[in-house]
Amino acid sequence: MNRHQPPGPDSPPPQDGGPWIPGESAETLLVTGADVLRGEVERIVAAAGGHLRTVRDVADAAPFWDAAGAVLVGSDIRELPLRRRAPAVLVGVKDDGDGLWQLAAAIGAERVAVLPDAAAWLAEYLSRSRAPEAGGLVVGVTGGCGGAGATTAAIWVAQAAAGLGARVVLIDGDPWGGGLELALAAEDAPGLRWPDLAGASGSIDPAQLDDALPKVGGFSFLSWPGTRDGAAGVDATSVAVVLDAARRGSELVVLDIGRGREALRSFAWECDRIVVVAPARLRAAVATARLAQELPPVDTTLVVRASPGAALDAPLIAESVGLPLHGVMPEIKGLAAATELGRLLEAGRQRSVRRLTAGLLDLDRGDV
Repeated sequence: MNRHQPPGPDSPPPQDGGPWIPGESAETLLVTGADVLRGEVERIVAAAGGHLRTVRDVADAAPFWDAAGAVLVGSDIRELPLRRRAPAVLVGVKDDGDGLWQLAAAIGAERVAVLPDAAAWLAEYLSRSRAPEAGGLVVGVTGGCGGAGATTAAIWVAQAAAGLGARVVLIDGDPWGGGLELALAAEDAPGLRWPDLAGASGSIDPAQLDDALPKVGGFSFLSWPGTRDGAAGVDATSVAVVLDAARRGSELVVLDIGRGREALRSFAWECDRIVVVAPARLRAAVATARLAQELPPVDTTLVVRASPGAALDAPLIAESVGLPLHGVMPEIKGLAAATELGRLLEAGRQRSVRRLTAGLLDLDRGDV
């Protein structure tokens, strides 16, 4: 997984098998031959109070790569040094278009920054990278097609982990999904929703965030409002700041990602692992295969949702999609009604659901 690449030969050894973490004084390395990118990043790093080393190509970058606190690669770079950890951020400009995300996935970059719009986000990211704190795992759940059951699966995973005693935050990543709080029957639960956090910047205290979020089923959650009002926008910087605090304050963050392109780019690229849920149907398999191409280069597995009269079996779906099969989401009698009535937590107590969630949480054994 790209967040936990092994250190280079000059890096300090990890403690207890944990991820390599750069020291506070480590510099930022930028690899680009594009003057416009170099100028933008120089201003951002200076504003963040950091130290920047800029080189024009990977040959010049190799001696400094593994010792850098963060490695930024320009969109003009297509090849990386052999046996080096993945770059932290791929930086580009608007004219690079959607190809930035395909390039980021190809080279294993953890993030994408489109400049100058993402300047504030990149400054925040670099500031946090100089003094990182240990945190929990971020697992994203998304549907391979509309109505696949990703929200249901995300709720059940959060419920199961909380039942094991883990500190869990469930986060709604889909502003157009109708509001996670409705599926939890928790629209009246006191606490912050996403619009309350619009414009958040800097560092949020994890304990204060957890205290401010609503609680249900033994876990905290952050939802878009389940109202008819238009969804208020939350920029990428605010999303990153909130997710950083959620990660630092919990053992597991479950992200209900959504399927929109902006949701994928804002939330999926924050995940350590991703679970894709897809019905056992041909059109769903095709849609899931397309979605898989938009996902970041992190560990990704498939859960096939059982349904009456399914035309394809789970292994065939997984083979056609190109993702490893991790389980089958059981067919639950009355699930549609339970979803509409906000009774998904009740359904999550059924034995077949607990078997599924136990298998998914086994992905994270030792982390949760």
